[in-house]
Amino acid sequence: MNTINQAMLRQSRGVDRIIEGVATSDGAGVKLTRVLTGKLHQRLDPFLMLDAFGSDNPDDYIAGFPDHPHRGFETITYMLSGRMRHRDHAGHEGLLKHGDVQWMTAGRGIIHSEIPEQKDGVMEGVQLWLNLAANRKMAEPWYRDIASHEIPEYVTIENVTVRVIAGSSNGVAGAVTREDTEPMYLDIHLPAGASFSTAVPATHNAFIYVYRGAVKVGVTLVESHRMAILSNTTDADGVTLTATEDARLIMIAGKPLNEPIVQYGPFVMNTQEEIHQAMDDFRNGRFI
Repeated sequence: MNTINQAMLRQSRGVDRIIEGVATSDGAGVKLTRVLTGKLHQRLDPFLMLDAFGSDNPDDYIAGFPDHPHRGFETITYMLSGRMRHRDHAGHEGLLKHGDVQWMTAGRGIIHSEIPEQKDGVMEGVQLWLNLAANRKMAEPWYRDIASHEIPEYVTIENVTVRVIAGSSNGVAGAVTREDTEPMYLDIHLPAGASFSTAVPATHNAFIYVYRGAVKVGVTLVESHRMAILSNTTDADGVTLTATEDARLIMIAGKPLNEPIVQYGPFVMNTQEEIHQAMDDFRNGRFI
């Protein structure tokens, strides 16, 4: 793996606010923390939700997420530890393991399940919901399982390891690109005392979620299991992070769609009428 020089920024973004997240459960009782909620839809457009899950107690995750529908957005599931089997109504099936990603476009409708394939040990990961543009909400469903070894990685001169799941960073292209929302999705591992910089388009909303250790963005400390919404400073051309201890985090950025967002559970559309249609289609078997 080649060592890469980091971007030299004119000005780093700062932190607008810190979000702690809300403990909840979903599926058949899986315990998780909902970090990005509906209250932040407009501020973090095009991102709709971020759930973080992690436990070594099988009772917290073993029942998983039985069959459930989606319409109108994409889900990105990143497994940090454990094994999760997914199946959908079209007969597709796959197994996500440590370091793997599933990128799924629900489009006009998909019914799938996500069930742990382990009886003990740690199950940990994050799931991000990414909105679809109005003209793509009824697209054909699609998904791709991305094995850990298929995710491009680079190391900086300060020994920071960066996994580029989507978009690009410091000249390294990620595994996935999207034209409408231009998402950047990085998993960043920093040794204590190391700094990391990357360019981020000024047009994009951006945030980080620290899942190990702690980092500083400017003078603001972001501790473990906290999300920091990065400021939309027009003069800033990226972000610089400094680890106060060994740290791991994801960094997410994307171009806002600036379209109406109407959500009802697993359906995200642009109008209330489209939500009613989604519910009717699901009830009457038209997702299949």
